[in-house]
Amino acid sequence: MSEESEDQTLICVPGQILCAASEFTVAGQGTYEKLGYIHATLAGIVQMKKREKNTFISVVSFGGGATVPVIGDIVTARITAVQNRMARCRILCIGKTALNRTLRGIIRKEDVRATEVDRVEMHKCFRAGDIILARVLHQIELNVFHLSTADNELGVVVAISPSSRATWGADPIPMVPICWTEVQCPVTLVKEPRKVAKVVPEKGESLKKSLALF
Repeated sequence: MSEESEDQTLICVPGQILCAASEFTVAGQGTYEKLGYIHATLAGIVQMKKREKNTFISVVSFGGGATVPVIGDIVTARITAVQNRMARCRILCIGKTALNRTLRGIIRKEDVRATEVDRVEMHKCFRAGDIILARVLHQIELNVFHLSTADNELGVVVAISPSSRATWGADPIPMVPICWTEVQCPVTLVKEPRKVAKVVPEKGESLKKSLALF
């Protein structure tokens, strides 16, 4: 059984360099790795714990709660821009927890789906304004996260009809998924391509409660 001990505790601010990154240094919650160094993502107390050969670096917020997602977390986000190689989004929730700060996400073309990656066309997967579920792969820089929608249950969960997008002040009309690659407006019957998420019932209810906050 490995022995775990806390070697050092100090206070940090967002963006502060905590230590040099190495094969034996692991960036944990509240930190990210960039240009060979591990940085803090928030103000708090730095914890360095050794386990066998590895040193785990993490930051605990003064507020006591996690303010940023960690690798593997499922987040709810709103697509803000779609380019040929990537889509950009704003993260709204981490799991069921709504955020009161701005965190951004990037979904690269190769992380949209698990199969036929070379045939992915970003504008056929997402549109600005779509609400998506995505998994956190890693942190790119302060407040920016690399996301993936490659799993079946990840992708677009809410898409707005082009008829309501085109009319200023019109109530948004949610489009209805008709397959895993297409959604349809229930009023005009116009179809649009998407990377549709397969939302299970319990996740769907949680999603509705989260979206009610926005």
